[in-house]
Amino acid sequence: MDLAVEAPTLRPLMFSIAYRMLGSVADAEDVVQAGMLRLHERTRAGEPIERPDAFASTVATRLSIDALRSAHRSRELYVGPWLPEPLLVDDEDPAHRIEQDETVSVAVLTMLERLGPVERAVFVLREALGLDYAEIAQIVERDQAACRQILHRARQRVTTAAPRYGADDADAARLVATFLDALRDGDVDGVMGVLSDDVVFTADGGGKAPAIQKPMTGDLAVARFLVGLMRRGAVLGVTLEPTLANAEPSVRFRSADGATLSVLTLHLEDGAIRAIANQLNPDKLQHLAPVGDLFALLRDDRGRPAG
Repeated sequence: MDLAVEAPTLRPLMFSIAYRMLGSVADAEDVVQAGMLRLHERTRAGEPIERPDAFASTVATRLSIDALRSAHRSRELYVGPWLPEPLLVDDEDPAHRIEQDETVSVAVLTMLERLGPVERAVFVLREALGLDYAEIAQIVERDQAACRQILHRARQRVTTAAPRYGADDADAARLVATFLDALRDGDVDGVMGVLSDDVVFTADGGGKAPAIQKPMTGDLAVARFLVGLMRRGAVLGVTLEPTLANAEPSVRFRSADGATLSVLTLHLEDGAIRAIANQLNPDKLQHLAPVGDLFALLRDDRGRPAG
C-alpha cells in the first residue's frame, strides 16, 4: 500500500467516523493523526493491508472509543449545555470535507451523547457509513447478533431529528433570509414569525464565553432574547455571515476585526425554525481561527465612555 496515495481518501474517512463519535473537530483530528501514524508503522514494517479503508475504519473507531472513555469524567463536569463543535461546509481543510447528512446535525450529535462508546460506534458505522453487521462486529469486537441489538437500542434512544430542507432548498433559503433580515432590523414580531411556537434555544459557552446555562423555550422569549443580542452586537461591530454547518443553515458571527465569536445553527422543520443552537465556547471554535474573546469584548465595551 502506498500511504501517500491512499492518505487523501483515508484521512476524511477516519475524520468522518471520529467527528460523528466525538462531536469535536479537534479530537477527531487527534484520532486521524494517531490513525495515520499506525498506518505508517504498519506499512513501514512491511505488513500487508489488503483493505486500507477497512483498516482505517477500525483504527478510527477504536481510537474514538478510547477517547470517549477517557473523556467521560470531563464531560460530566462540563459547564452548561454541551453542543458539538460546528463543522462548516466551507472549511478549508480537505480532511473536514465529509458528506454532511442528518448524522452530523447538531440534534443527532447531541443525542449521541446519551449513548455509550460502543453503542455510538455501532450507530455511526451503520447509519453513517452503511457498513454491514459482519464488518461492524469485527471492528467493535462483538458478534453480529449483539451488534443488531446494540443498534436497535441506540435507535430507540436517539431520535434522529433530520433536517427537512436541503442546503439549496428555496423555501429554506427564504425562511433563513427572513429570519436574518428581522434580526438585523430588530423586529421581534418578524423573528417570531419564522419560529415555531415551541422553539428551543440552546447555547454552549463551556464557562469560557457568556451564555445562558439552560435551554430557553417559546417563540416570544427566544425572539426577544435574539433581538437583544443583535442590538448589543451591533454596538460592538458584530457582523452576521450566513453559512451551512452540520448539514443545516447557520450563521457565523464575527467581531469587527473578523474573528469568529459564535456559530448559530438553525434546525428547520415544517416551515419554521424548531431549534437554535449557539456555539460560543472558544475552545470549540479554534478550527475556525481566528477566534474572538467575547468576555474581553464585553468588558471593553463597558469601559467605553457614554455617548
